[in-house]
Amino acid sequence: MAKIYYDKDANLSLLKNKLIGIIGWGSQGHAQSQNLRDSGCNVIVGEVPNSVPWKAAKKAGFEVLKADEVVRRADIIVLLVPDDFHAQVFRDYIQPNLTEGKVLQFASGFNIYYHQVVPPPNVDVTMVAPRIHGVLLRKLFVEKQYAPASVAVHQNVSGKALQLALAYAKGIGCTKAGVLESTFKEETVCDLFNEHCGILAGVMGVIKVGWEELVRAGYTKEAAYFELFHELKAVADLINAYGVPGMLRRCSMTAQYGGMLSQYRMGNDAVRTEMRKIIKELEDGSFAQKWILEGKLGHPNLLTLLSLEDEHGSEKVGSKLREMMPWLTKP
Repeated sequence: MAKIYYDKDANLSLLKNKLIGIIGWGSQGHAQSQNLRDSGCNVIVGEVPNSVPWKAAKKAGFEVLKADEVVRRADIIVLLVPDDFHAQVFRDYIQPNLTEGKVLQFASGFNIYYHQVVPPPNVDVTMVAPRIHGVLLRKLFVEKQYAPASVAVHQNVSGKALQLALAYAKGIGCTKAGVLESTFKEETVCDLFNEHCGILAGVMGVIKVGWEELVRAGYTKEAAYFELFHELKAVADLINAYGVPGMLRRCSMTAQYGGMLSQYRMGNDAVRTEMRKIIKELEDGSFAQKWILEGKLGHPNLLTLLSLEDEHGSEKVGSKLREMMPWLTKP
């Protein structure tokens, strides 16, 4: 059984005399920087000079420097730029300035597991990966609700890498919810699998096909959208709060019976076969190779696929329906 750490297992004082350098003022960067500061930690931010994120970090009251300056000054360097920029940022700014005794930390295992970043052997390499989007990580922290995270150690030169990572996790609020001990491989494969088969591809695929089939059967586009897309959040919120059994018990008995009876038809052997293929592609690096090449080419396939999403019939009707509901919560 995996080990889960909480507040009592983490010592925030380990960060008292440490300078934390956050490289990348994006979704996770802005949230983690502010949470750490609110927890009493010393934080500087690395960004592209005079860029929009640079100005935003300045406005938030942080000392903002070029990435190489952050690496020279900070004791703990946290790389929070998008995954496909890690290798370049590491090569150009971090590696030449990463001296013995420092800590290099990630919020994702992708670039370590797929060997896009190969740190020197004289530094600790850790990961603290919040299991939530940065906007919500910050929102929950401010509201004193907090979010869980995963923690992992790739290199433990100091002998204190895990303790430092847990202290960091406490600084961003995650030990209050629980921090799961993991590995860079496990975080990477499970996270990508969720995107390929779970909350992204799995949900998108099923509800879009469902919408198409209801419309094909003669039902209105609007009714199909409300049932399949609009009600999704309510179900997800119930699962998040109560688990699947708890969600079901808060639905009508008709919904309970129909949902349980048909779920195995949705997750049949053909689906399992595809999931097993996808796990293999994630473990052996096949997907990573495609994604890294995609980034080098400027993301042409990604942009094409996104444009196809905009053109799908469900989105055409959905965008109009959402305009009728200005009260919808937008994270």
